[in-house]
Amino acid sequence: MTRVLVVGGGIGGLWTAVKAADGGFDVELVTKTELAETNTRYAQGGIAAALFPDDSADRHFADTLEAGAGLADPAAVRVLCDEGPARVRDLIRFGVEFDRGESGLERGLEAAHSRPRILHAGGDATGAAIESALVATVRRRAVRIAERTMLVDLVVEHGTVVGARLLDEHGSITEHRADAVVLATGGSGCLYRHTTNPAVATGDGGAAAWRAGAQVADLEFTQFHPTALAAPGTPLISEAVRGEGAVLRDRDGRRFMLDVHPDAELAPRDVVARAVWRTMAEQGGAPVLLDATALGARFLARRFPGLDAVVRGAGFDWSREPVPITPAAHYAMGGVVTDLDGRTSLPGLYAVGETARTGVHGANRLASNSLLEAAVFADRAARALVAGRAPAPTLSAGSGDLRRHAIRRPAHDGVSPESPDRADTSMSTVDRERLRELMWVRVGLERDAAGLAATSARLDAWRAPDVRDRRTAEDRNLLDLARLTVAAAIARHGSVGAHFRTDDPAEAASPAAPAASVAPELEAA
Repeated sequence: MTRVLVVGGGIGGLWTAVKAADGGFDVELVTKTELAETNTRYAQGGIAAALFPDDSADRHFADTLEAGAGLADPAAVRVLCDEGPARVRDLIRFGVEFDRGESGLERGLEAAHSRPRILHAGGDATGAAIESALVATVRRRAVRIAERTMLVDLVVEHGTVVGARLLDEHGSITEHRADAVVLATGGSGCLYRHTTNPAVATGDGGAAAWRAGAQVADLEFTQFHPTALAAPGTPLISEAVRGEGAVLRDRDGRRFMLDVHPDAELAPRDVVARAVWRTMAEQGGAPVLLDATALGARFLARRFPGLDAVVRGAGFDWSREPVPITPAAHYAMGGVVTDLDGRTSLPGLYAVGETARTGVHGANRLASNSLLEAAVFADRAARALVAGRAPAPTLSAGSGDLRRHAIRRPAHDGVSPESPDRADTSMSTVDRERLRELMWVRVGLERDAAGLAATSARLDAWRAPDVRDRRTAEDRNLLDLARLTVAAAIARHGSVGAHFRTDDPAEAASPAAPAASVAPELEAA
């Protein structure tokens, strides 16, 4: 029986595991913490699909391409938008109860969508509802599940991935053989000091794939969500709140987005996030304000029950007063390069969800396309697995491709617990919090050549720890991904989408706020 190892328990991993098990495969699913603790669980905004009579896949296609700032792959976007409605119907069959009104499924509007097409569950608990339904579905299948088990490295023999080395909760590293490995480990939001992601988002799959020789691309495109609550943990305040009519104000009460973009608060995320960033800099780093008071207490509690509890729990009555917000790292548009069936450049290796770079997001992800992408391409990957092993495709990732030789890996990096003699004690081991602060200040919403060069030098001066436990394994991954992200940002000289270079001549007429002026206030927040 064909053995499939799925690494990751979010929507992409769960979907693949269910479909592969239904295809008669021997499936093992491993997840770093408890099965439900994934980025999927924290997705508030919803899932986008053209399901309604006044909408179409063509409109969704056009909106996605426009948001991607010219770098989205039209073929991948066409697959996403055409197959998306069927995958949403599958979710309903899996047991996801999307919100309904008197006329059927309710839908909302979010930034850069030309039509209301966003489905929600539990108001603002869409991800949690999807995760719960898929966990229940996978537990009804003959799938072996290993929780608190982390990917360390892929096992490659004769150029083909034949399994993975996994770290269990007791610190033991064992080799798990498989005919195919599917990476669904999520993104790398924890690269940054301020993130909406849970602590598990350390980019484990992307780092391991790159070390194994797989192509990665577009790592310079990190999406920063414009509205995270400026409170401990920077909890996300969904785009849907602005979709319902909330507005952004500076500390003097001025609605500044009206001067930035015709769509104001519903402009593409990169535009809104940078406007928030710059306004904060003009205010000496003080957070800007999200004003939802016009929506009223009753509506906020009904439409956003989870958020209402979070905001009130942080000490704010957002029905009566605007609340302080700040941008935060939210989503990785880049990752392991795949074809339209989830296959990577290495035979035997697949990637789905945020781990993958399918090409649908380009330089800036359209709101609520992430859950849809994971479902659509996980389904295609599972179908490709069932159809039989095929040679690895020849992939083209354009100028965003980062092959292994693109990064200078210091010879003293600790790459495994078996090689402690390779550690150079003259170099300091990477400090995670210093790395995250460095990435936030120099490789965040705005970058320039001097800051990127200084960051690259600092990263090269750190060595990765030898892998002994989850913490050291994550630190190694974060250092690898930080180096890759900086290299990608250096290579792309012009500004596009979420990658904004203040030293781009085209931006000379638009004064940039120095990133360092924002960081101290954010630290205090």
